[in-house]
Amino acid sequence: MADLSLGATTGQLLFDEPLICGVDEAGRGPLAGPVYAAAVILDPAQPVVGLRDSKALSPRRREQLAVLIRERAIAWSIASASAAEIDRINILQATLLAMSRAVAGLAVRPALARVDGNQAPRLECRVETLVRGDSLEPAISAASILAKTARDEYLLELHQRFPIYGFDGHKGYPSAMHLRLLAEHGPCVEHRMSFAPVRAAARAAGEGSA
Repeated sequence: MADLSLGATTGQLLFDEPLICGVDEAGRGPLAGPVYAAAVILDPAQPVVGLRDSKALSPRRREQLAVLIRERAIAWSIASASAAEIDRINILQATLLAMSRAVAGLAVRPALARVDGNQAPRLECRVETLVRGDSLEPAISAASILAKTARDEYLLELHQRFPIYGFDGHKGYPSAMHLRLLAEHGPCVEHRMSFAPVRAAARAAGEGSA
């Protein structure tokens, strides 16, 4: 997967200041599904009140803010790297890949990208990393919200395809229920085979069918 959705207003035409985008990811820890990233250039003329780390918000509030971000941001973009890409290049590199795809998908080019964490993706603009940036930088908070809501929506679709795993509940994270269902049924094509619990479940399923 590459760019999933993107948008922009015409607001950027009104500003002389260099454009700064916030970048964040969602889904590094789960055992299944893509890792998502988003890039957002906020419009100071149309502020979004209540931005914070997506993990500190209820699902309903995240959805409400995601709508406002899409409506009011100068530009936004959401991208991902698939489970297969995660297995091929590892979760860190896949996360950085998703981030670079998100920034590349922006309708306007930022002068600076502020990225949550301490690992910088390769971008065509200047990059700053910011630990706990999703709590400190509003544009990163906005990116966190878009990435999280997009990934949650995908996991609901994944639940329709593979209902036996309960993706609508645990969203792919290694909950007790997910680990139990993974042990019972073995992994599906959306599981990350490079992750130890998935590898162990696949091995057990193979031994059971031998």
